[in-house]
Amino acid sequence: MATTHILVIEDDERISNFIKRGLEAEGYLVDVVHDGQEGVQRGVAPYDLIILDLLLPDMNGHEVCQTLRCEQIHTPILILTAKDALEDKLSGFDHGADDYLTKPFAFEELLARIKALLRRSPSYNEPPDQVLQVVDLTLNQSAREVRRGGKTISLTRKEFDLLTFLMSNPNKALSRTSILEQVWGYHYDTLTNTVDVYIGYLRKKIDGRSKIKLIQTVRDFGYKISDHQPS
Repeated sequence: MATTHILVIEDDERISNFIKRGLEAEGYLVDVVHDGQEGVQRGVAPYDLIILDLLLPDMNGHEVCQTLRCEQIHTPILILTAKDALEDKLSGFDHGADDYLTKPFAFEELLARIKALLRRSPSYNEPPDQVLQVVDLTLNQSAREVRRGGKTISLTRKEFDLLTFLMSNPNKALSRTSILEQVWGYHYDTLTNTVDVYIGYLRKKIDGRSKIKLIQTVRDFGYKISDHQPS
């Protein structure tokens, strides 16, 4: 396998140099840029992973992330920032990030997050099934398109990932922990309501006006997507 190529977008040179030296010692190829504009310009290249600071001097990390996603760049993005409020983390996911690590951080944890993201990246795995379907809900993984009853439904990146996991396991009860690990790639002790929040987002978009409610709560456990309606 070719050397994994990582882009670091971080304006603090002390931190970026620390990350670069550490990752290069692990065998990764690392490029560093120090502002958001250049990060967007470089980020459209075929990197395997992007590490992105939020507090950048020109455009912030959320804007960088959203811009790359609008350009159909699906490179895994790990946000690395001192902003640790729940709303900041949820906003990061809404703008297209795949993971979120707060400063200060242990390099070993950063490395573990990177390896988890790379394992989940399509370039490191077999191609997914083209289309998933539950009743009249269809999800095209390669086109990243969701339709119900023939109507297209717009989802954020993380909403799409969550729905993909649910639809890949139809009629199966999935715990909150397993959802966090599979969709977010890591167990977040400080984000215990993240799954509930995103399930709420999906329910409004998927089940909101339909008589058949596909996304169901499994009491004291988690959630499932099912074509069997509860009695």
